[in-house]
Amino acid sequence: MKSFHELRIVFFGTPDFAVATLDALVQAGLNVVAVVTMPDKPAGRGKHIQFSPVKEYGLAHNIPVLQPEKMKNPTFVEELRSYHADLQVVVAFRMMPEVVWNMPPMGTLNVHGSLLPQYRGAAPINRAIMNGETETGVTTFKLKHEIDTGDIMLRHKVAILPEDNAGTLHDKLMVAGAQLMVETIQKVVSGEIVEIPQDNIPLSELKFAPKIFKEDTHINWNSPVKEILNFVRGLSPYPAAYSHIADKQIKVYTCHIEELANAPAPGTMETDGSNLLRFSGADGWVYIDEIQIEGKKRMDIGSFLRGFRA
Repeated sequence: MKSFHELRIVFFGTPDFAVATLDALVQAGLNVVAVVTMPDKPAGRGKHIQFSPVKEYGLAHNIPVLQPEKMKNPTFVEELRSYHADLQVVVAFRMMPEVVWNMPPMGTLNVHGSLLPQYRGAAPINRAIMNGETETGVTTFKLKHEIDTGDIMLRHKVAILPEDNAGTLHDKLMVAGAQLMVETIQKVVSGEIVEIPQDNIPLSELKFAPKIFKEDTHINWNSPVKEILNFVRGLSPYPAAYSHIADKQIKVYTCHIEELANAPAPGTMETDGSNLLRFSGADGWVYIDEIQIEGKKRMDIGSFLRGFRA
């Protein structure tokens, strides 16, 4: 087997979460011979073409960038093969066909934002907070047919603090995942990895992390207030939990709660018109701290109430 610094690596990824791992590989002295990312797309009001963060990193570091429309395209497959990668690394990328992930002799490694096998799926960070977890982590594993089911290589635990939301936890896991991938490759080269199959846990004991759609982000005021708080945290800052005031949609970014033995009917709204806006849940009050009403910017509740009259 080649040494750590002799390995030829192709990296697959698109968002900032992936850039942290790509940079960690480069800073560790690994030979990243190419990056593969999503095609450029128009963004913003002006619909200007926007490069993915991974593409921007590749260009800035003189790494060849591949942007296939279709992963099974024979031209792309042959171009990818021409880089003679020993190992591929994928972080926050789309589904890959077997002809791609099974190409290098050392396989394709992925880093996932959960302690696999728990929270397989597209939204592990959001779902862990929404479910009230106090611990999550990152896992490196080897790709196989079913998504997020490959043999586990290494795991690293990360605490979910009461003040964490999806944004802060994302940043913690981004750093932890980058470090864990470098450690994983080091241990693969040194022969210290013992791969652990994921099929030894019954499906009935697993929690999943499916992709979040707009209909999944509506606040249910019939829920206990702790669940509503976790729901808001798990969706903040993006895509954000939402409700309505006076036929206007509001997004709730931060809130705090008060549990009561005898709460008003769920969904009851109260405000002093100055610094307090609260909604009743099943067992108490949810106090809104940061909010955004459609057509306006995000603001603290005092600023919102000074400009809003229901």
